Amino acid sequence: MTAEQDSHIGDVETPDAEADEPAAGMDTRDAVDDRSGYDKSGERTTTRRPRLGVSTGWLRRCLVLWRSILLGLLILGATAVAACVFFLQYRPYHQTTDAAARDAIKAASEGSVALLSYAPDTLEHDLVNAKSHLTGEFLGYYDKFTRQIVTPAAKEHHVQTTAVVARAALLELHPNSAVVLTFIDQTTMSKDKPEPIVAASAVRVGLTKTDGRWLISAFDPV
Repeated sequence: MTAEQDSHIGDVETPDAEADEPAAGMDTRDAVDDRSGYDKSGERTTTRRPRLGVSTGWLRRCLVLWRSILLGLLILGATAVAACVFFLQYRPYHQTTDAAARDAIKAASEGSVALLSYAPDTLEHDLVNAKSHLTGEFLGYYDKFTRQIVTPAAKEHHVQTTAVVARAALLELHPNSAVVLTFIDQTTMSKDKPEPIVAASAVRVGLTKTDGRWLISAFDPV
């Protein structure tokens, strides 16, 4: 190798390292995403890929937003369904139940007063009125009891009784039966004892629905 060839080899240009580094302030993603090449004419071409980082972030924000909207719609739908169930089933059921309870308590109270209230002068009317509140076997028992015990005592001794229900509470309620606890104050007078005698008692009143009416089917002192 001659000295002249050595001089030519020494004159070969080396690539400038600084030229391959991105310029100050240049986005490194631009440097990474640039793809350089040469076309058939020898011209340099550059292909730029889309920035996936920006698109992915936007997509994630959209997904979070839609999830929030969907969750809100689900909560709103569940609330609407619960409201419909309450107004269409739960509320009417309890309104019906409350009305039936009031009717049962009223029937037990009025029937108890009719059973325990009578006077010699209105005895027949009082007994007929009492029987209109009764049903079943208890009606037969009461009819026999009044004929054998109440009627003779009322006529011979002028026994007169007046009953008042001080309090009443529903114990059981079914479609065709109910139980009511009544607290009764009964005042009794007679020819032998003209001074009123007041007696307080608690009675468990059994009711049976007959032809749409609550009638007394059991009358048991507690």
